[in-house]
Amino acid sequence: MSGDVKGCELPAQLFYHIENNVWVRLGDDGLITLGMTAYACSLSGEVVSITTKRTGKSVKQQKTCATVESGKWVGPIRAPVSGEIVAINQLVVEQPAAICDDPYGSGWLLRMRPDDWAGESNVLQTGENALRAFAQKMENEGFGGC
Repeated sequence: MSGDVKGCELPAQLFYHIENNVWVRLGDDGLITLGMTAYACSLSGEVVSITTKRTGKSVKQQKTCATVESGKWVGPIRAPVSGEIVAINQLVVEQPAAICDDPYGSGWLLRMRPDDWAGESNVLQTGENALRAFAQKMENEGFGGC
């Protein structure tokens, strides 16, 4: 199942932190994978570097877990839920442009073991709710499209 808002791919089966423009995939093993949305990639332009917190580091919800730099800006990637970073995508560390080349596939940023998925994931949206929220956000921000 996939969604599209103003030309931006937003797979409807993922969870999204709308304000922070990040997506989350909950794995069968209880780990989450997160990355930047296609909308965030369109806003940022080509990513030239990424710096992440180390594996084993705990990050609180809404605190910075990575920093991304593009030709247009330097910005934080905020943890959608609290947890421990268990993996960093070495591909994007070595080839940062891969983040936006395939944001929902090989361009993922990191994996975390959430502290309280059930309690903290209520701030995330999925499916049609996420698509409507992104459409409203894009409208409010005057975004022309991906």
